Formats: sequence, structure tokens, C-alpha cells
Amino acid sequence: MFETLTQIGLPLALIFIMWGVGLTLSPVDFKRVIQQPRGFFLGAFAQLALLPLIALLIIYLFGLRGEIAIGLFILSLCPGGVTSNLYSFLSKGDVGLSVSLTAMVGFITPFTIPLLGAWSINFFSDVDPEFQLPIFKTWLQLMIITVIPVLIGMATRARWSYFAERFEPKISFFSVLVLALLIFTIAVDLGADLWQYILISGPAVVALNLSTMLLGYLLGKWLLHREDQSRTISIEVGLQNGTLALLVTTGILQSSAMSVAPSVYSLLMFATATFFTLAVLHKDKRQQATSQES
Repeated sequence: MFETLTQIGLPLALIFIMWGVGLTLSPVDFKRVIQQPRGFFLGAFAQLALLPLIALLIIYLFGLRGEIAIGLFILSLCPGGVTSNLYSFLSKGDVGLSVSLTAMVGFITPFTIPLLGAWSINFFSDVDPEFQLPIFKTWLQLMIITVIPVLIGMATRARWSYFAERFEPKISFFSVLVLALLIFTIAVDLGADLWQYILISGPAVVALNLSTMLLGYLLGKWLLHREDQSRTISIEVGLQNGTLALLVTTGILQSSAMSVAPSVYSLLMFATATFFTLAVLHKDKRQQATSQES
């Protein structure tokens, strides 16, 4: 069951999810990058550079090695999750910036994941030599599974916008179902070793998620001076595409142990994103009440 799900079911499900991401995009989202370059470039820097660098620092500080270290680092290379746009909306962030980051970073990561993922396997040398990440093959798979479906989704939206608008909300729900099924299957495959891996990776996963969300928010406040864009950058950095990370660790590398850190992170990120959303909305209510009193 595990092999069937990871080799056949997961790629097909991810193709469908990425097609759904394309349904949310239009050429306007790419023009917004030119219109609001500061917010985009800061968000892209936080996603593509800050997150992997902090992941490396945390791997070093927590003494992680082998499959756990590789799994956590591969997760840090992935783009934002498909629900990041929803959380940006709920937290009163800059939804346009969120959509632009989801689109553009999603087109960049198929090039960075194979290169940096292969480097991480060689660097964290505790892993058996059998684990190899062929760069060109991985790039080709990621292009077919992520980029091409997004382009087809955009074409679908351009041709049948009414259908796209009605179908779009169902994608987030489907992606969560796929992620839950994957995590359950990985847990079954690991069996008695599961809790040992969770105890090893759990603290590092929590540290990565909380530190990057906090830094993303503070960088936005410091450099952009816009609360809505600060919230969006924090969410984009905190909500990773866990399904894509699991495609690499289970579908390509076929390692359940490498999948533990992405799985734990995928469960945690929804809790922290929800808490963050409630916290900033509570902050807005307090500020509104204070302004009315004065």
C-alpha cells in the first residue's frame, strides 16, 4: 500500500492540487510583482533563502543527522502551502502578495530542490549510499507534477472563470485530505520506530516553524512598515507545501524516516498559523477599541 500510494497516488494527487493552485492565478498576479517589488522580494528572500539557512542552523544546534536532517532541510526548500492564501485572507494580510509569492516561488523551487536536496544527501553523510537524488530526473518530475499543472490551471481559469471560482475552494480541502492520508501511511510504515523519530525531530520542527514565522513577521514590520504584508510573509514562510516535501522523501527517495520531519511540520503548521491568525485579529480588535475610546 505504501509503495502504491507514494509512487502512483501521490504524484497524481499533487498534479490535481497544483492544477487547483493554477485555478487561483491570473496574469495580474505576476504583474503585481512589478507593482509591489519590495514586498515580493522580501517574501521571496524569506522563503527561498532565510528558511533553508535557519533550517541548517537548527539542524546544527539540535545535532540532527541522516534521514531526519535531510527531511527537515528538503521541507525548507519547498514553496508555500496551498492554504497560505486562505490564511492570509483570514488574518487580514495582503492576499495579492500571498498569491504572487505562491505563484512565483512555486516556479523557482523545481530548480532549487533537486540541486540543494542532492547536496544535503551528500552533506549529511550518515545516510546510506543507496539514497540518491538524480538532479535532472527530479527536476523533470517536479516540472511535470508542479509547474505544468499550474499553467494548465491558469489556462482553465482564463477560459472558464466561473468554473474555476466555484471549484477553487475544494482544492484546499482535498490537499489536507491527501496530506492526512500520507502522514497516516508513513506512520503505519514506520511502526514502532515512529515515536523515536518524532522525539528526535519534534523540537527542531517546532523551532524551525516558530522562528521563521517570527522572523518573517519582524522583517516585514522593519523593512516594509506594512502590517498586512508582514502578516502575509509570516504565513508564507510558516505554511510549507508538505505534500511536495513528502513527494520527494517518499516518492523519489522512498524513505519513511526522511518523511517524519515534514509530516510533523505539516501537522504543526496549521496549529501555529491558526494561532497567529487569532492573535493578530485580537490585536486588531484591541486597537479598534482603543481608537474608539480616544
